Amino acid sequence: MNKFWLVLGHTYVTKLKAKAFLITTAITCLLIIGLANIKTIIEFFTSDEQEHVAVIDRTESLYKALEKQVNREEITLTKITDMEDEAKRAVKEGEWDGLLILSMDAEGLPEAAYYANTIADNRTPEELERVLNELKTALSAAKIGLTEEQMAVLYQPVPFQKVALEENAKTEEELNQARSLVYVLLFAMYMFVLMYGGMMATEVATEKSSRVMEILVSSVSPVQHLFGKIIGVALVSLTQFFVFFAVGFTALKMNGQELWRFLGFDNVSMSIWVYALIFFLLGYLLYAVLFAVLGSLVSRVEDVQSAITPTMILVIVAFMIAMSGLNMPESAFIIGASFIPFFTPMLMFLRVGLVSVPMWEVALSFALLLATIAVLIYIGAKVYRGGVLMYGRMNIFKDMKQAVQLTKK
Repeated sequence: MNKFWLVLGHTYVTKLKAKAFLITTAITCLLIIGLANIKTIIEFFTSDEQEHVAVIDRTESLYKALEKQVNREEITLTKITDMEDEAKRAVKEGEWDGLLILSMDAEGLPEAAYYANTIADNRTPEELERVLNELKTALSAAKIGLTEEQMAVLYQPVPFQKVALEENAKTEEELNQARSLVYVLLFAMYMFVLMYGGMMATEVATEKSSRVMEILVSSVSPVQHLFGKIIGVALVSLTQFFVFFAVGFTALKMNGQELWRFLGFDNVSMSIWVYALIFFLLGYLLYAVLFAVLGSLVSRVEDVQSAITPTMILVIVAFMIAMSGLNMPESAFIIGASFIPFFTPMLMFLRVGLVSVPMWEVALSFALLLATIAVLIYIGAKVYRGGVLMYGRMNIFKDMKQAVQLTKK
């Protein structure tokens, strides 16, 4: 057992002190702080950026109404009497950011053309189009004799309430908040499983390629080495996750109150966090065994990516199904897929976070997931024990059979 702790401690400390780990953690923390303050950053760079638009009003009636309703914080309108060609030339030379030409169609309703050097930025034309549509609606209503009160009634949305009859069902507001939180946690789970699973496979392959594995297996049993690596990398991932969470929590609390409330963190029950941690750990363990076993079958680091691709596809498929299930967590497909062990960590967590799931379903999914992990550990240990001593070109199915046969010798 001492050898197991030695492998675990060495893996954890080595990864923790690695320059790549420290640099990646620092850069990601800066990105998290930036995202938490994204509104402030955008306002800082755009606060003084107003679009100056020249307007040629051929109707002699629309300009004043347009100027009153346009967002003056973003757009400054100036009525000009220049000829169209001269105004377009002024836009090309940078005197104006854009040119708006107002006119009337055959029915006496507004129409417009907007000219700019590029139309990649949609904010200004979309704002102008919005205001002109409102003016067109008002003019159309005036033509058929509708009063402002009648217009208000016409465009008033239909009162529509969503009421859940189940006693413990979430309200619409709670569902929207839970959906945002579940999305964030699912994405974190997806990224960490892929990132650290790949690290697991790469590390085992690196040790094999340098022939260190031959020395290790002579002093530490392959099973102890396997689980020392898995748990060591798991602790590294949890350490990094804790750092990211602490930085994000602090940044959102200090400067990102709107985003904090939008994600629903103020109303999150402790059970959601507990489920997130449990499903994250079990999901990581499930895929880590697969990654480690596949890493033990390759002799060169260059072959790792092709070896672990099937497992990565499983993770990606689980994530894509979870994303589609955010808006339909009670569909038969999502419910059925949540009991498939390779999809359980994401899909059952999705269901638990959004709807009321019977405890027997959660317990059954846990039992199936734990049973699958136990079977994979048993098979993986046998494959790993022989796989770490195999060198040469990779053939997954042939190599697995050969690895198991080596354990019998």
